[in-house]
Amino acid sequence: MAAELVRGQNHPLSRTRIEIRISADVPVVAGATLADDGGRVPGADRVAHPGAPTLPGLEVSRQAAAEHRLAVDLDAMPETVHRLSVLIALPATPDGPPRFGLVRAPHAAVTGLDGAEIAGYTLTGLDAESAVIALELYRRQGAWKVRAVGQGYAGGLTALFTDQGVPQAAELARGIEEAVAQGLARSVPARTTDTDRPRRTAASVAGSDLPGGASAAGPEPTGTAPAAGPSYDPRATGAGSVRPTPADDVRPPLADDVRPPLADEVGGTQPASGVGSSVSDGSGIAEAAATSPAGDPVDYTHPRRRQASPPPAPGTPAPVADGPAPPVAGDAVGWSMDERLYNQVWGMFEDLARSTAAYRSAVDFAESRLEKELDQVLSDPRNRLGSTGDAAREAARARQAELVDQARAVLDRDLAQLTAESEVVEPALPPAYAGWDNPVWHGYRVPTEPPMAVRLGDLHLPESTPLRIPMLIRLPLERGLWIDSGSLDGTGSDTGELRHLALRTAVALAARLLAVHPVGEFGVEIIDPAGAGASALTPLTGTGALAAPPATGAAGVAAVLGRLTERVDLVQMALRGGAPDALPPGLDTARRLLIVNDFPHGFDDRAVTQLRYLADEGPDVGVHLLLVADREDAAAYGPLLDPLWRSLMRLTPAPDDHLADPWVGHAWTYEPCLVPDGSQVLQQVLTQVATARAKRM
Repeated sequence: MAAELVRGQNHPLSRTRIEIRISADVPVVAGATLADDGGRVPGADRVAHPGAPTLPGLEVSRQAAAEHRLAVDLDAMPETVHRLSVLIALPATPDGPPRFGLVRAPHAAVTGLDGAEIAGYTLTGLDAESAVIALELYRRQGAWKVRAVGQGYAGGLTALFTDQGVPQAAELARGIEEAVAQGLARSVPARTTDTDRPRRTAASVAGSDLPGGASAAGPEPTGTAPAAGPSYDPRATGAGSVRPTPADDVRPPLADDVRPPLADEVGGTQPASGVGSSVSDGSGIAEAAATSPAGDPVDYTHPRRRQASPPPAPGTPAPVADGPAPPVAGDAVGWSMDERLYNQVWGMFEDLARSTAAYRSAVDFAESRLEKELDQVLSDPRNRLGSTGDAAREAARARQAELVDQARAVLDRDLAQLTAESEVVEPALPPAYAGWDNPVWHGYRVPTEPPMAVRLGDLHLPESTPLRIPMLIRLPLERGLWIDSGSLDGTGSDTGELRHLALRTAVALAARLLAVHPVGEFGVEIIDPAGAGASALTPLTGTGALAAPPATGAAGVAAVLGRLTERVDLVQMALRGGAPDALPPGLDTARRLLIVNDFPHGFDDRAVTQLRYLADEGPDVGVHLLLVADREDAAAYGPLLDPLWRSLMRLTPAPDDHLADPWVGHAWTYEPCLVPDGSQVLQQVLTQVATARAKRM
């Protein structure tokens, strides 16, 4: 099962002979650099590029192309090579895009020789950059891993090579441009759509960051997602020719998972109608944004859910032929009801994303066509004044308003159907997927099996504010979480209130994870150096749900981090040695969630290093990290902690539109899943968890 990574996330490689596949919408240059243990590239002879495509254990493409396959044999790499960085760059051509912000996000994937994808990464968030390090393969304790990097350079290959310490970087970059120029006539043309390639969001966005690769918990569906945003067209004049830029570099929502199938069950691939249409002329495109090629309204209903709709019961009137079928909870494919509900929620998310993207595309086109028609009117001096020009301008505005109204009518229809489905699905969700106000919690019993996913909160878009889609993340967690306790614009809350709310959000999530796992399979440990979170932690400490009280002071921080670091080391050695049963007696191998409040208060340099190690290596062996912190508090460390922040999935304690979805370029508003004020459901559930644990002992 492939892992979809987000920036900063890593994934182990079980094979040494692999391929790196690059997919883009325009011809790009692909290459790689080989660095030593200090991360520096000693010379141009350690750079593989179209002018010198072969190095020991590595071969790259000889020309610019929209698709690349880089062959890598890690066993053949020299012992001095500790890091292989895969780079892509835009060739310097007059008719090509000058920066990645004008094209759809490229995709890089690590595959086996049979083409089976191991890990993938969509390079979102690029703008002025013309060269970027997509992935890096690196050695860690004798094993190889892949990390999603996404580090871009506005200065192109020269700036990239300079940053890696390559001598005479400018000369090397010019040599590559000359080699590429000689082969441009043979360049592979860009695809017009990307529906021939599976598009997955990283959670892969969880394990990364629900992106870092998705973890296995039952059969994992795969599928093809629609094209994500407009492709570059140098002749385009409208706003639709530029890909929307994500609002944040945080991995896309639901990233820890692979997207459910869009068309596998109906025997084909569904195109992305009206999503990402470029504006190259003034006719016929607006209607396509809101209608199918046949002229009928586009049906954005998820094909899997249509296919899986159960037949009506005997005696029940059949639904009207031209109307949507009544929504049914669990109306999706899956081996269990939990999996069917999970896939149904994913389908709702995709439907909302697709419908909103089509609406925005239609509105953008209507605006661009209006501008073009007004320009045409004003280009004739005879129409600038008088009734003829006024009439032409009014007619153009009327056409624009009509197109927008048509698009809004289609969106409202889809929102009504999704709202009706949400009203049926929400009450049927199991505890792991349900909000804290769901009655299912009043009948809670400690489970005997872990769930396949857990709810982090809700997602919505400005065009559909009343409609909330549950944000589900696959288990086990493949990526750490970071609840940002820093100030948020427009919240009206001061710093102290936000810090308290952030810790409340962490407690609600920790309680949910404890509640949905069987007894003894999941535990929570807390580091609160100054004891500032005592009040917010009361639900966990007062019910006995914690095996030990929160660690305070420098000694407490050192003790917890030392114990968890030792556990990670021991389990890793046992697994790599093929002797998982050789662990020391009494070592608790249950999964652990470490909550760190007010980081980096109470942390010295050694503790910071240990925390970074746990964030990087812990998820593979069952140690997961949840930071409650304000990044500004760690500003004194400078860029040292940047990899830590990027490796974590950032959440906010108050609604904020910061979750970027590279699939269609939306910035989703995330709302945490908190316990309603005055409710005792959290204490009741945690009391049952503590009682069950005491009986087990």
